[in-house]
Amino acid sequence: MVDVAFGSVPTPLGNVLAAVTQEGVVATAFRDGDRVRREVLDRLGVPAVDDPGRTARAREELAAYFAGELREFTVPVDWRMLSSLRRRVLGTLYERIPYGKVTTYGDLARDSGAGVPARAIGSIMGGNPVPIIVPCHRVVAGNGLGGFSGGDGVDSKRWLLTLEGYLPPTLDWDL
Repeated sequence: MVDVAFGSVPTPLGNVLAAVTQEGVVATAFRDGDRVRREVLDRLGVPAVDDPGRTARAREELAAYFAGELREFTVPVDWRMLSSLRRRVLGTLYERIPYGKVTTYGDLARDSGAGVPARAIGSIMGGNPVPIIVPCHRVVAGNGLGGFSGGDGVDSKRWLLTLEGYLPPTLDWDL
């Protein structure tokens, strides 16, 4: 039976939540709290368990990433609850776009071989259940940053891309 354990880590963007099954991280969120946890459980249709040990690696890697010490996540991702299209697109992103680099919605559509237009890629990025670890913030529009549904929207995307060195820091940048 599939179940999920929750853990969170304080970051400059708020408490980032990780939901972890026996197979790996199945969801992350830019906020933590009872409502967010219920939404994850409802979306997944699985029960929660109290297992801090299961979430330890995800929490450690997220903390190291936000501290600027981790460039590649090694914690496993549990892809089982995604449709084959989402798995194909998000898997391509996860495997091919490294820290500090970006791709466009159109290029990801082409590179994933998903057979969908760039607009559909934007929708898939907006529904990414594992943001940060599966780096949807690294997908940009051909003429700018594009949108972002995580955290505080485009401001969070800009912050993550600045952390990774893709964007230059602003005068008020503070890690």
